Amino acid sequence: MEPFTSDVAILGIGTAVPAYRLDQLEVLERLTDALKEHSDSMRWSKRIFKQCGVETRYTCEPDLLSPAAECRYFPSDSLENVPSTKERMERYKRESVPLALESSKKALEDSHTAVSDITHLITVSCTGQFLPGMDVDLTMRLGLSPNIQRMPLQFLGCAAGLKAVSLARQIVAGMPSANVLIVCVELCTLHIQPSSQREALFGASFFGDGASACVVGRARPEHKKVFRLGKGNTVLLPDSTDEMVWEVGNYGFDLFLSPNIPKLLGRYVPAEIEQIFNGKTLPELWAIHPGGRGIIDTLQDLFALSEEQTRPSRNTLRNYGNVSSATILFVLDEYRRELTPARTDTHPICGIALAFGPGLTAELIEVDYFPNGIPLGAGVGISYV
Repeated sequence: MEPFTSDVAILGIGTAVPAYRLDQLEVLERLTDALKEHSDSMRWSKRIFKQCGVETRYTCEPDLLSPAAECRYFPSDSLENVPSTKERMERYKRESVPLALESSKKALEDSHTAVSDITHLITVSCTGQFLPGMDVDLTMRLGLSPNIQRMPLQFLGCAAGLKAVSLARQIVAGMPSANVLIVCVELCTLHIQPSSQREALFGASFFGDGASACVVGRARPEHKKVFRLGKGNTVLLPDSTDEMVWEVGNYGFDLFLSPNIPKLLGRYVPAEIEQIFNGKTLPELWAIHPGGRGIIDTLQDLFALSEEQTRPSRNTLRNYGNVSSATILFVLDEYRRELTPARTDTHPICGIALAFGPGLTAELIEVDYFPNGIPLGAGVGISYV
């Protein structure tokens, strides 16, 4: 692995959610009403909705708060009124940029970074597309330089937010004056399917909408609550290509998530973590992408993690659902809220962030947390190989 300067860090984070909140029990009540002619699907949906670890999440689509008989996304006898992919993409275009702007402005303010200092923009999404894209809209609306390096990461799934962080670290390591703005926007609920099939109901049970952003650059004394970025790894896991599938359909994107995913991660991820830490003591901080309750449970059992170590991931899942690529920054932000009031020392809290996506892909990176900022000269110039 290439050398890096150890003051490369996530300098600030911002998050945003749409105006409409979905209460899990209320959604289940409306869904079971829509499924009253499909008793098996209704029983299965009741179980999965109650067991998935979600209590609330957010949506950009007010129609999802409508009674079952009026909701265009819920199963019905006719597909005539179901939103087409075209209509869903029009709403994505309309709703995604305001959320991207809100989270970006928060991240810039939190990182004490001027708009004029941003040199690279990485935009991330797998739930919608349009051209010119969100990167162009953000450049103009934020007042970024027209010469900024724009890098859209499209259709890479839940792991893409952490992929963007790793890419930003490499950019700043090779260009010390760089400041990279990462913006992830996912409107997952736009793809709820009007189907009584288990695959569709599972996807409808725990995905939510939202945006997250961060600035990656070199930490300065004024930067507090920063995550220093260290060694990372990305890997395609063997024998798992068909375990997570996301394809364009006539009524949005069709998602298939295999129940084998937690077991596969449990089989292959430990070796990847060992490659990063190479026999060193495992970290205190575990920022796990909550792709589902089963993923958190599996990693907690494998590494004997405490409830405190998995609480930020579980809280994120409980309050927001799985927001695909945007979720990992929600988890890191949750960690900042938990850890900062209790820590006054200048020593880092050693950690790791993990996210998973189609492939199956695993993204991992060291994220050492400094509640009070990185002390001047703390390890600058250290190389990891």
